[in-house]
Amino acid sequence: MSFVEYGDTIKDGDTAIVFLGHESMFPVKVQHGTVTQTKYGVIRHSTDLIGKKYGSKVTCSKGGWVFILHPTPELWTMNLPHRTQILYSTDISIITMMLELKPGSIVCESGTGSGSLSHAVIRTVAPTGHLYTVEFHQQRAEKAREEFREHGVEHLVTVTNQDVCKNGFGVSNIADAVFLDIPSPWEAIGHAKSALKAEGGRICSFSPCIEQVQRTCLAMEEYGFTEINTLEILLRVYNVRTISLQIPDLGKAAEDNSSTGFDSSNPSNQGSPSANLQQGTVQFKSGVPLREMVGHTGYLTFATKS
Repeated sequence: MSFVEYGDTIKDGDTAIVFLGHESMFPVKVQHGTVTQTKYGVIRHSTDLIGKKYGSKVTCSKGGWVFILHPTPELWTMNLPHRTQILYSTDISIITMMLELKPGSIVCESGTGSGSLSHAVIRTVAPTGHLYTVEFHQQRAEKAREEFREHGVEHLVTVTNQDVCKNGFGVSNIADAVFLDIPSPWEAIGHAKSALKAEGGRICSFSPCIEQVQRTCLAMEEYGFTEINTLEILLRVYNVRTISLQIPDLGKAAEDNSSTGFDSSNPSNQGSPSANLQQGTVQFKSGVPLREMVGHTGYLTFATKS
């Protein structure tokens, strides 16, 4: 099993996603002789998982069932253990596009955090690219190395435990893109410039506060970056619902019905447009936004090394 290569069969040691519903899923490490408890009953790894195909429908001990899904960066983002605040797919998608990532790209990242963005970047740059990720916190760095090894992507990523603002990324003039998610990104702009290739490399800084953005933009200008721009991505979800609206009385409906011999008591006329006019309402499908929406997460500042 690997997050960048699809495997058809569930094997001992794999990380799989137990899917109970769109709002209910969780990761599990498949191990021979282990059981996993769900609200639908027990899943026995030896008999219910190992050897089965990903996507299989598994019946639990209480008669309920779940699906076992192959892990992807998107599913991992929704289910990973949070060691820090993470980036979600809404921001990750625009970061991947604006940094112009592709297979073979070399990317520097700080900080690693819970590895949400890291997995997406690794999947994008595979099979010939590489991610150099720096994490200030030693325990988080060690946990990230362990997860990358378990997920079969350790050959595509190098994890370093150091302060990027003081010591940089540990590489020079090779990166196609740099991503910063640290409290004071303006202190790392110089190291980011050193890590980027000689010309045309892209940089992105994620900051929750506009004051951080202002200082970062000033530092980017000082180090000669161009095409500096800041984005904010807001996700707004719409529900499709049936809406009933009252038809305005223009004084012609009754006259039209009488002139055409319309009989509202006739069952054959109940579904006709004239019947809706007689009832005074019309129904149609419409997109209605949710009363609550995901608000501000952070500002994304992009720039190019000239």
